[in-house]
Amino acid sequence: MENKKFYMTTAIAYTSGKPHIGNTYEFVLADAIARYKRSQGYDVFFQTGTDEHGQKIELKAEEAGVSPKEFVDGVASQVKEIADMMNTSYDKFIRTTDEYHEKQVQKIFKKLYEQGDIYKGHYEGMYCTPCESFFTESQLVDGKCPDCGREVQPAKEEAYFFKMSKYADRLIEHINTHPEFIQPVSRKNEMMNNFLLPGLQDLCVSRTSFKWGIPVDFDPKHVVYVWLDALTNYITGIGYDCGGENKELFNKNWPADLHLIGKDIIRFHTIYWPIFLMALDLPLPKQIFGHPWLLQGDGKMSKSKGNVIYADELVNMFGVDAVRYFVLHEMPFENDGVITWELMVERMNSDLANTLGNLVNRTISMTNKYFGGTVTNKGVHEEVDADLKAVTEHTPKAVEEKMDKLRVADAITEIFNLFKRCNKYIDETMPWALAKEEEKKDRLETVLYNLIYSISSGAELLSSFMPETAEKILTQLNGGNVTDKPEILFQRLDLEEVMKKVAELHPPVEEEKEDDVIDIEPKEEITFDDFMKLQFQVGEIIACEEVKKSKKLLCSQVKIGSQVKQIVSGIKAHYTAEEMVGKKVMVLVNLKPAKLAGVLSEGMLLCAEDAEGNLALLTPEKSMPAGAEIC
Repeated sequence: MENKKFYMTTAIAYTSGKPHIGNTYEFVLADAIARYKRSQGYDVFFQTGTDEHGQKIELKAEEAGVSPKEFVDGVASQVKEIADMMNTSYDKFIRTTDEYHEKQVQKIFKKLYEQGDIYKGHYEGMYCTPCESFFTESQLVDGKCPDCGREVQPAKEEAYFFKMSKYADRLIEHINTHPEFIQPVSRKNEMMNNFLLPGLQDLCVSRTSFKWGIPVDFDPKHVVYVWLDALTNYITGIGYDCGGENKELFNKNWPADLHLIGKDIIRFHTIYWPIFLMALDLPLPKQIFGHPWLLQGDGKMSKSKGNVIYADELVNMFGVDAVRYFVLHEMPFENDGVITWELMVERMNSDLANTLGNLVNRTISMTNKYFGGTVTNKGVHEEVDADLKAVTEHTPKAVEEKMDKLRVADAITEIFNLFKRCNKYIDETMPWALAKEEEKKDRLETVLYNLIYSISSGAELLSSFMPETAEKILTQLNGGNVTDKPEILFQRLDLEEVMKKVAELHPPVEEEKEDDVIDIEPKEEITFDDFMKLQFQVGEIIACEEVKKSKKLLCSQVKIGSQVKQIVSGIKAHYTAEEMVGKKVMVLVNLKPAKLAGVLSEGMLLCAEDAEGNLALLTPEKSMPAGAEIC
């Protein structure tokens, strides 16, 4: 009987820079799922790769003084090296600069244009370069990108658009009739309530303001917008041909069984991508899982704080499998996980060196000491054996149940519960005491056989998550004919020594001096008449409170002359409500009112932002009355 196929993908890594451990987590998570599916007899095809076009990369290459292709070649090489270093068993590494992919994207664009799904028009809106996304004014949060919180720039240019609304009802029906399609459920609710049900706007699918992209072959001043380019990798990578000459690999594997992506790009994968597929008359992927983020323990990663963590640094300190264990075990199913050097050391010492490493070491040492390295089942069982056997037999079923729901951290916990039960069994049976009585020799051999059997069972399950460690354990135990000398699987580490090495790796950068400067991308020039349309005044904050439905918004009552305006600002991470009261601030008064998180905002407080995203309210240098004009 032919094995059942399982086609899975990661999101392709954006080649704007070296991926940190949060990016690397997705490779490891996908690999664990792929390996587990293979162990169940599935014929797995696992694809990953790099996303290499767009304005941001064009700018990065210019800053580096190299061509965009040279720049992405360098970063793609780093991404692949990290994926290989983490022992990921991908079958295909696609690059969106691959010739086959680029040709198919051009054919797809032309097909969609010719069948009326894409049309030519003009785009005017706010553009976020890091996210490669357009937004309307109403979609902005506090005047900034709703996805990343960065500044947006006004953009107006000729562009091609995709008629998203044409397929919206069909997509809503699909989501409602396929509850497994978007996971976790919280991501599905977010997409339905925030995007689909309010109504989809047509999507900009080409750009003319930069060149680093796949040219639209019938209108070469346009390049294909990055999301139409990037998302189609999932079909081009396995041989989709828009002309109907699909490769056998595509016919065998599509639709994908699982797209594994970060929660920040869930919208593109659960709305844009399914609609593109509908337009191409292709079946939709079976499941899209938006995993949470792996965050630094002391907040946002920052070079000035010296807290950026890269996979290669962790591997050099702890080893590949220890890093795999940590990122998989510490990531909850829906909520963000946290990584710190201190927590890594704690897990290394408690879970890996003690619970697992010491268990294997003790078992092999006792087998060698008491039986010359070989034990068989003598059948001298006692009541205490029953629970160990029950846990051993239950664990594979529990792991399967967790993995079927993509609860990878919970699956690993089940395996380590088995190892903990083995340690408890040693304490219960006390082999060293049995060894003192000759008449209990058969019982001692049975105990050690039971241990080897249960540990081996756990190691086989562990092979999907920590493949090198599992292989070492199984080789050393060898079905009861153990190795002469046990290999130390994980060495205990001294936290102080580790932190000294970390300080050498990441010395904090000096704080910016007063004469340091930041260059930002210039906006389009305006006339004096344009400027005079804006009304800036000094305001005094007389009351302030947190917006209950938001993690980053404060709602201020601002006295401006004889009137009071309510202004909502995304500055909760930088100011408390109490700190705001009494401040004299600079206010854009005649901004069109808008609702943020359901609260009306009638203006904008002006702030300055440094390179690390820290905000400071702009205040008048001297005492000025509330309402004074800023000119």
